[in-house]
Amino acid sequence: MKKDQILRCLREEDEKQLESLWQSADKVRRETVGDAVHLRGLIEFSNYCVRQCGYCGLRAERTDLPRYRMTQDEILDCARRAREFGYGTVVLQSGEDWGIKADWLAETIRAIKQETSLAVTLSVGERNEDEYRLWKQAGADRYLLRFETSNPELYARIHPNRGKTISDRLAILKLLRTLGYEIGSGVMIGIPGQTFDDLANDIALFAELDLDMIGVGPFIPHPETPLANEPLTQDQVPNTEAMTYKVVALTRLVCPQANIPSTTALATLNLAQGRELGLSRGANVIMPNLTPVQYRASYEIYPSKACIKETAEQCRHCLKKRIESIGRTVGIGPGPRQSARKP
Repeated sequence: MKKDQILRCLREEDEKQLESLWQSADKVRRETVGDAVHLRGLIEFSNYCVRQCGYCGLRAERTDLPRYRMTQDEILDCARRAREFGYGTVVLQSGEDWGIKADWLAETIRAIKQETSLAVTLSVGERNEDEYRLWKQAGADRYLLRFETSNPELYARIHPNRGKTISDRLAILKLLRTLGYEIGSGVMIGIPGQTFDDLANDIALFAELDLDMIGVGPFIPHPETPLANEPLTQDQVPNTEAMTYKVVALTRLVCPQANIPSTTALATLNLAQGRELGLSRGANVIMPNLTPVQYRASYEIYPSKACIKETAEQCRHCLKKRIESIGRTVGIGPGPRQSARKP
């Protein structure tokens, strides 16, 4: 798709035209990645963070937030549950926690691989090349690092640099690719100051980066952050459920082979059917939460997060029913990207 076509779709309000977009995305999804919905068990193993991101409830300045780090045994227990439930992947996610030592995480990855043979995805923020290499050698398969927006001025507003360290997530994604990871990234929709042109550039960049997994979700700031009450600007992209579906659908059309999750944020906006609508409009992955219930409320990136009181077992049964209710099947195995990468 050309940029002007993407822009037209992002601004589209006609229900018939939108229905055509949903159907096109669903058709491409069916033809390229099939009807299986792959479940990737999420383990939010630490909520410590050194960053001061302007929207995130884990930001370092939040001294009122109870902090936690799960033990290796707790993480392995979650991985065992994932294997028991038939998931093909676990996602180890944390704030940018420099208290998590590289060797400890490498040991944890090796233990998961040796005991369960699950695919391991990491989402632990910006670290150095030696650490990325160590974790890949330990058995990590994928790395998720959202670039959030391709507009550098907008990025600097929401993600202040850490001291003198300059943040360049696009360079990190390219590095991760050279180290052998499958790479995942994505953006937030409706960041204060984000224009439709910005968002169209983001979607075009997905294809340029040739991403294996692409996660998009609405901008939902935590109320105790600087961007919680930021005024809207001219040509502002709304952070709505409808706009999120548009981006999911366009992402499928632009990146047919990518794995695209229907996110918890969609369920937060629409608990009754947000995930199902995401799956019907281009998505093919869901990330059920394996984090022990006693920690979930403290992993408070944004408020009123869906399903934080559900046990891993309850989440598994609920998602299976939701997937089957729309005529889809639960995927088997790790669910890698469906075709060879472009040369």
